Amino acid sequence: MSKSSDIVVVVKAGAKIYQAKKLVRVTLAGCGGDYVAESPYRMYVNPLSTVSLQQNSDQFPAIETTPFIFTKTNPVSTFSIDVDTAAYSFMRAAIQQNTLPEKDVVRIEELINYFPYHYPTPKESKHPFQTTTTVMPTPWNVDTKLLHIGIKGYQLPKQTQPKSNLVFLLDTSGSMDEANKLPLLKNAFKLLLSSLQPSDTVAIVAYAGSAGVVLEPTNVKHKQTIIQALERLDAGGSTAGGKGIDLAYQLAEANYDKNAVNRVILATDGDFNVGLSTPEALKSFIERKRQSGVFLSVLGFGMGNYHDELMQTLAQQGNGNAAYIDSLSEARKVLVEEASSTLFTIAKDVKIQLEFNPNVVSQYRLIGYETRRLNREDFNNDKVDAGDIGAGHTVTAIYELTLVGSKNEYIDPLRYTEKMPKTEIFAVDTDEKQREYGFLKLRYKLPNEDKSQLIETPIHIAETADNINAVSSEIRFATAVAAFGQLLRSGTYTGSYDYDDVIKLAQTAKGEDLFGYRAEFMNLVRLAKTIN
Repeated sequence: MSKSSDIVVVVKAGAKIYQAKKLVRVTLAGCGGDYVAESPYRMYVNPLSTVSLQQNSDQFPAIETTPFIFTKTNPVSTFSIDVDTAAYSFMRAAIQQNTLPEKDVVRIEELINYFPYHYPTPKESKHPFQTTTTVMPTPWNVDTKLLHIGIKGYQLPKQTQPKSNLVFLLDTSGSMDEANKLPLLKNAFKLLLSSLQPSDTVAIVAYAGSAGVVLEPTNVKHKQTIIQALERLDAGGSTAGGKGIDLAYQLAEANYDKNAVNRVILATDGDFNVGLSTPEALKSFIERKRQSGVFLSVLGFGMGNYHDELMQTLAQQGNGNAAYIDSLSEARKVLVEEASSTLFTIAKDVKIQLEFNPNVVSQYRLIGYETRRLNREDFNNDKVDAGDIGAGHTVTAIYELTLVGSKNEYIDPLRYTEKMPKTEIFAVDTDEKQREYGFLKLRYKLPNEDKSQLIETPIHIAETADNINAVSSEIRFATAVAAFGQLLRSGTYTGSYDYDDVIKLAQTAKGEDLFGYRAEFMNLVRLAKTIN
């Protein structure tokens, strides 16, 4: 678990003397650096300085970058898809506050999947996915290749979208009494109302020192009634999060509509400190409740005491997704522009398994998805939970491959087993299979089914692009984001590739940028370069 305990203070004017009771880091804008001292201490602040002082106890689960894996001993890679985007928004918030995010904040797959990509679209809901694979040179290593896997979910036409039966579960505890928490939360949910149909229903449960129903299920055609209920919310008390979740599910189950989307939307800073508060207890509770057909989405707000592991646990176990709302613009992205992806699940328990051909691929590594790995046997086990995909969602996964005979293999050959004759397990029985990098399998369940379905796709050597400019701008942009994420995580495998290289690649791949997300990304890379 990664936990920061820096203190940063902000003073606009007037000479001040501060006294602290612990080790603090004070950032003085325009003063040439940080002042660090062991307290108690006294520090004089120039009235012309701007100093920021803020307790930071954000918590993220520790992530170890996945190394290269030797194909002959472990040819199969299995993981759950991930459409969460919280890591990108948190990274952006950190950089915009003039600091690089801690390594554990950066989940590279969430950075990549933050962006919509124009992959080929499936034509019918009963086959909700279209997969594409591309192999190309690696921008940061001339001796490896990148395997790009793009998955596009079926987009529900507006006229076929089901009714929504939603319960807003809103944190009104004392920790939410900041401008980027409860006030932003209220405005975010007002935006969501604009995405709903008049016949949809909304209920509101608030929780603080005690949990209670603020608004009984109400049709969205009575929008002003819902807005007035939101406006009455005030922050105060400790966070009885577990009690609030229990009440929200009770309300959703009591008003369950088998023909509708039944979903609880939790909005909180993640500071659950009263009641059912351990990740294990909440995980067990949500696992039981998802069997009722009520799904869960999680929206995080604020910085300083954000408990990411808890938020991820709730979203993953609740057959939902997690997003972090750091601005009204992000609220619009998640709750308006991507409302159908957020609300309408087209497939659940989506898993990917890739078997590499050891006669072609010597070593491989999956970039990101460290918290989503599954055991090989989990792929065919329909009882093992995995990620869900909403309407129109895109999912991207990128592998870095070292091919047989490469000059730059990360893993040395073994003295004994490498001398042994090729065994049957590694034999490729036809010329056609010999011309494959590997075999891709995707397993999923339709929303109301318990038995999974399977999609299989061979990855042919003929799909290899000679240079990165030969692939689509969508693939190149995703690659730029993957490179940036690796640099933020210290760039173990990126060599001399730097922020300027990321910007150059992203600029050539900007493509259609209707909402300005890609332009914003390039600006974040420039800011990160300056901070670094």
